[in-house]
Amino acid sequence: MKKTITFFTILILIITTQAQEQINLLTYDNTQDINFFNSVKNGTQIKEYITNNKNSVKVGDTLILGAPTSQEMNTRTYSGSYGNIARGGIAQSRSTSKKTYEFIQLGRPAGFGSIMSAMNGDAQNMADNSLKNTKVVVNEIKTYHRGSKNKPLYVVMILGEINGRAFGINKFLSVMDTELGIESGEILLKNRKMTRDEAIAKLKEAKELLEIDIMSKEEFEELKKELAPIVNGQ
Repeated sequence: MKKTITFFTILILIITTQAQEQINLLTYDNTQDINFFNSVKNGTQIKEYITNNKNSVKVGDTLILGAPTSQEMNTRTYSGSYGNIARGGIAQSRSTSKKTYEFIQLGRPAGFGSIMSAMNGDAQNMADNSLKNTKVVVNEIKTYHRGSKNKPLYVVMILGEINGRAFGINKFLSVMDTELGIESGEILLKNRKMTRDEAIAKLKEAKELLEIDIMSKEEFEELKKELAPIVNGQ
């Protein structure tokens, strides 16, 4: 018993003594620049993060959960009975399956529940589509290395509930890769900038509308001028 207590005491100390340093502004380019990231410690707090597509996410921002993109399903089976089965009662069971998120998990990263699940060989408990369209607040932003300190950084967002709502038994959600969470559409930003691929797709659609006289040439040229900086990567 003493060994178990000692083990968990050390484990908790390791977690709670992770660097609490703070970076006011972190960009995606910073996370890939070894001259920058090799001096950053795991667990460093970030106040604002600028994504690869120049979107800004700050502590305190309100975000919306989009649709899950994982192919995994969270399946639960419920059972019950009506009357005394021995006297002709009826036993019933039903299963419900919900699609899970690829990048959003229940609870904090490396929280006590996550540690216990990992020790038992269980997969992380990912959020499911019952949370789709839920508004959340960015409670914390942290950055971690993808291995040793000579590996690039990735950014984790810890999301809190709005108006006292909890996510089931969990107080927080964790976006385990902010870049991929936003890129996949699992995280929706209020003022998300259009990506180059999206701009090209919109121009192609506009050209089709122009060809069938649904859009005027003037409207097409105006849209083309608006999207040109995005397409050209400016």
